[in-house]
Amino acid sequence: MSRPDRAVTSTRVMVGDTIRPARVEIADGHVTAVVDPAIPAAAGVDVHDVGDLVVLPGLVDSHVHVNEPGRTHWEGFATATRAAAAGGVTTIVDMPLNCLPPTVDVAALDTKRAVAADQVVVDTAFWGGAVPGNDDDLAGLHEAGVRGFKSFLCDSGVPEYGCVHPSALDPLLGRIATLGSMLVVHAEDPDTCDAAAAALHAPTASERRRHATWLATRPARAEARAVEALAAACRRTGARVHVLHLSAAAAGEVVAAARDEGLPITAETCPHYLTLHAEDVPDGATEFKCAPPIRDRANADRLWDLLVDGVLEAVVSDHSPCPPADKAPGSGDFLAAWGGIASLQLGLPLVWTAARRRGVPLELVVRRMSTGPARIAGLARKGSLEPGAAADLVAFDPDVTWEVDGTRLHHRHPVTPHHGRTLTGRAVHTWLAGRPIMRDGVVDEVATGVLR
Repeated sequence: MSRPDRAVTSTRVMVGDTIRPARVEIADGHVTAVVDPAIPAAAGVDVHDVGDLVVLPGLVDSHVHVNEPGRTHWEGFATATRAAAAGGVTTIVDMPLNCLPPTVDVAALDTKRAVAADQVVVDTAFWGGAVPGNDDDLAGLHEAGVRGFKSFLCDSGVPEYGCVHPSALDPLLGRIATLGSMLVVHAEDPDTCDAAAAALHAPTASERRRHATWLATRPARAEARAVEALAAACRRTGARVHVLHLSAAAAGEVVAAARDEGLPITAETCPHYLTLHAEDVPDGATEFKCAPPIRDRANADRLWDLLVDGVLEAVVSDHSPCPPADKAPGSGDFLAAWGGIASLQLGLPLVWTAARRRGVPLELVVRRMSTGPARIAGLARKGSLEPGAAADLVAFDPDVTWEVDGTRLHHRHPVTPHHGRTLTGRAVHTWLAGRPIMRDGVVDEVATGVLR
C-alpha cells in the first residue's frame, strides 16, 4: 500500500464499533492506517484536524430514485448527489424506475451511466430491474455490474414498470439464484391491497384528505403476507432476497423468523418510518404520503427494536421526490398524490435525533446507515474505516441543533414532510476517496464521483 499523503484526525473517530481518538491516514483514495494521533504524522502528510467532530465512514444510501433520464424534472444526478454529499452520504445506489427508460436492459443502463458521468459528486452504483418480459436481459445487466434486481409485488405507480405477482416468484428467483445475484423487493401483497382499497367504497373529498384513508388501503398485513411469500420462495429456490423500505413491524417479525431459519433474506427501513407517526399527519399534508405508508407510533417503537436487534440491517432514504404539483397541493388528496418522500440529505440527523432520545448509540446508527447498506449492496470497500477501505469519511457534529428549511436543501424540489422540524446533528465535512467534496457545509460543484 502506498505511503499516506493526507490524513484526517479527531478526538472522536469511529474505529470498528468504537469511537476513540485517531488519525485516519489516506493514500490513493484508500485508508492506509488508523493510528493514535499522538504519534507524529510522517513528513509531507497533509493533516486535517477536525477537533472533536465525530469522524465516521461515509454513509451508503442504497435506495435512491434519481429519476434521470426522462424525469429529471423530478430530481437528477446533479441535485441528488449534491444532496447526498451535504448529508454525509458518499455512495448511492440508484433505483431502476421512475427514469425513462427504466433500467431493465443494458442499453438503458448505458444511457443512464452516460447521463450521470459528468454530474455525480458521490460514488454511484445501480440496481437493475426485474419486470415481466425482461428475463433475457437479466444476465447482461448482471455482467454489466448492477448490484441486484428490483421487483414490485404490487403496482409500481408508473405504467412502464410492471409488477411480479407473489405467485410468480419462483421462476424469477431461480434465475436470480443462477446468476448469483439478489432480488430486492417492494413487498406489499397486491390482492390484500386491492381488497382493502375496495372496502373503502367511495371516500368523500374530506376523507380523501386524511392520511388514515391512504393508510387503510395499504394495511400492515399486506406487507406481512408479501414477506411470507418471499420467504417461502426463498426457501424453495435458495435465492438471496432483500426486503425494501419495510414499514410494518409485523413484516419485520416475518423476516426475523426467516433469518432464524437460516434463509438468505435481509431487510431495510427508512428514516420516515422510524421518526414520523400516522396519528400526527395533518389532513391534506400529502408531503407525508409514501408507499408503504407511515404507520402509528407503536409500530415505530417496534421497528426500533428490530433495528437494534439487527433484524433490520439498514436505514436508507427511499428518496423519491416529484414536482410539487404532483403532490396534489390544492386538494390535499392523499389518494391522488404521488407517493414518495424526499429525505436524502436529512437521513443521518433524522435518525440520530430519534436514536439519541431512545439511548441508541451513534455507533449503531452508523452501522445501519453505512456498514449495513454497503454489505447488502455488495460494496466491499465501503462502510468502514479499516485499512484498505475507501477513504470515504464524514465529520459529524452530533450536538448541534438546527431547523430544516426545505428551500435550502440540495434536492431539486423543496417539498418534504420534515420542513420546520428541529433536528440534532449535522454533517460538516465530507470526503470521497480522500478528496473533500463538502467543506464547512458547502458542497463542491465539481463532479468527482465514480460510477460503479
